Amino acid sequence: GQSETQLTNADAWDSKIQYVLAQVGFSVGLGNVWRFPYLCHQNGGGAFMLLYVFLLLIVGVPLFFMELAAGQSIRQGSIGVWKHISPKLAGIGYSSCMVCFYVALYYNVIIAWSLFYLGNSFQYPLPWEHCPLDVTTNGTVKECASSSPTSYFWFRKALNITNSIQESGEFNPIMTGCLLAAWAIVSLAMIKGIKSSAKVMYFSSVFPYVVLFIFLIRGLMLDGAIDGITYMFYPKLEIWGNVQVWRQAATQVFFALGLGYGSVIAYSSYNPVHNNCHRDALMVSAINFMTSVLASLVVFVVLGFRAKNIALRCVAEYGCVDVCAPIFLGWPWINTTDPGSVSLVEYRQWYSHHSSFVGPNITDCSLEEEMNKGVEGTGLAFIAFTEVMALFPASPFWSTLFFLMLLNLGLSTMFGTMQGILTPLMDNFGLLGRHRTLLTVFSCVLGFIMGLLFTQRSGNYFVTMFDDYSATLPLVIVVIFETISVAWVYGTDRFLDDIEVMLKWRPPVVYKYLWKYVCLLAMVGLLAASLLRMVFKRPTYTSWNQNTASEMTLEYPGWALAMIVMLILFASLPVPIGYIHSMLKNRSVRNTGSEEAVSQEMHRELYTKCSSTEMPSRDHREYSWGPYVWTFDLKTNKHIYIVYVVKE
Repeated sequence: GQSETQLTNADAWDSKIQYVLAQVGFSVGLGNVWRFPYLCHQNGGGAFMLLYVFLLLIVGVPLFFMELAAGQSIRQGSIGVWKHISPKLAGIGYSSCMVCFYVALYYNVIIAWSLFYLGNSFQYPLPWEHCPLDVTTNGTVKECASSSPTSYFWFRKALNITNSIQESGEFNPIMTGCLLAAWAIVSLAMIKGIKSSAKVMYFSSVFPYVVLFIFLIRGLMLDGAIDGITYMFYPKLEIWGNVQVWRQAATQVFFALGLGYGSVIAYSSYNPVHNNCHRDALMVSAINFMTSVLASLVVFVVLGFRAKNIALRCVAEYGCVDVCAPIFLGWPWINTTDPGSVSLVEYRQWYSHHSSFVGPNITDCSLEEEMNKGVEGTGLAFIAFTEVMALFPASPFWSTLFFLMLLNLGLSTMFGTMQGILTPLMDNFGLLGRHRTLLTVFSCVLGFIMGLLFTQRSGNYFVTMFDDYSATLPLVIVVIFETISVAWVYGTDRFLDDIEVMLKWRPPVVYKYLWKYVCLLAMVGLLAASLLRMVFKRPTYTSWNQNTASEMTLEYPGWALAMIVMLILFASLPVPIGYIHSMLKNRSVRNTGSEEAVSQEMHRELYTKCSSTEMPSRDHREYSWGPYVWTFDLKTNKHIYIVYVVKE
């Protein structure tokens, strides 16, 4: 009955490089480009990086290694892995699938935005370079004049956003079309399983690095680049005393490696049984961190250039002859007849001495103040970066390159997210495993239909809601139960024994204590901090007010809070439901008193995939996991018999 879900040559990775690119492509995503630089920007620069590396080593790498080893050893998706360790924990896999579906829904919307901007990049000048004219007044559109061309294009042309989440508005037809195109790309890339998606990975995983290095080289030539890098690495160690900074660093480690999604487990389940997954864990974690640093360098170089330009425009405005010439008297090195001769340093030196004598219309043109104005998430990519690229010579080329990079980063993560949904379902349900193509197409169609929530005019607010709340708490809960199942239910010694058989060497004993105590306590602390933050600080979102042409922080209305709670509950409920279902089923089996019923039940719960990519010379091979021992006929790739080992 298991033959439909066996892992054959058609489903295995063609090469190690293909697998590594897939894992790196999934873990390295849009969060590396905008969430990590933003957190680094807001939380002390170099000090946040040191804290991130510390948590990565003691929490991120051990948990990542645990998921890789479990997937590779048991050779199942997330549902089969945790059900194999204990039938009572089968709900962990279903929770992972649910969270993956949440993430896929809104992540593809970001890919749709990238497609929209990519299409608009083939224009000169770029459409967000200048404010449009109002045909009724024959002047600049007021909303654009009060903000900036890039903000106006993002909020009005791309999103056509409403003033709050309570004003739904009609569908945005252009963005709906882009979302359809995004789901079509994902469907075509996933339709033949890991073979087709892995071939796409060769391009989608490597191309972003090429673009980041190109942007870094170009950015280092810009005025203000060194100021940006200095700001990035200057350590503010006092932030280590802030509990929220620890929470944000732990959350970023958590999401950067893709823990709890089931995608890591799904990808590793297609590996040869003796693959060195410990080395893979260290390598992928290191690549992920270095990518975050590289992306941060690019971001801070660009932000430094942007801040320098704003500060210089400020000096040019206030360093004018009619206003500043009278009060610049006594500063002989300043040529008051030429406003351009007033440098930023000279202006700030003058302002520090005369700020108390000048009127409120003259301000301090501070580069540091501009750098302190953090731009979060989508605003960093679709407002700050677009503003800078509009200043570059050949701006359409740089814009096209940047949004191609975003598109590839999004797609490579999206492939891993979808694999975290499809692989467990196909492994666990034979009918779905036999109809892979239909399942893939149906999942993408369902994703598009439900994704229409995000293509309303208020859709951006729902993207923020899903990003902030639909995955965070459920994923933490999933990883807590994963750690408990390995460290306390199955046992760390037994797990290390199985890894030793698989790798031919035993991992360091430090992993035993990290899994049992450090990682578990860190996850429980992260969950408690997140819950307390939600309880004591009412959830808020940032809205765009069309009348004032500015962003405002608003509290979620009651129905939106209820929606947040429902999203968290729906993703978390499979864990207790699976436990209760298993208890009731075991009680029912015991009540029958039938030895045959017990045997059938145990056989039904046994999941395995065998790989023919690494076949020994002998005709048979014996594998063991927990209380089970099974033997394969390596010629036919089928079970011969199963022995249940009962230990006193």
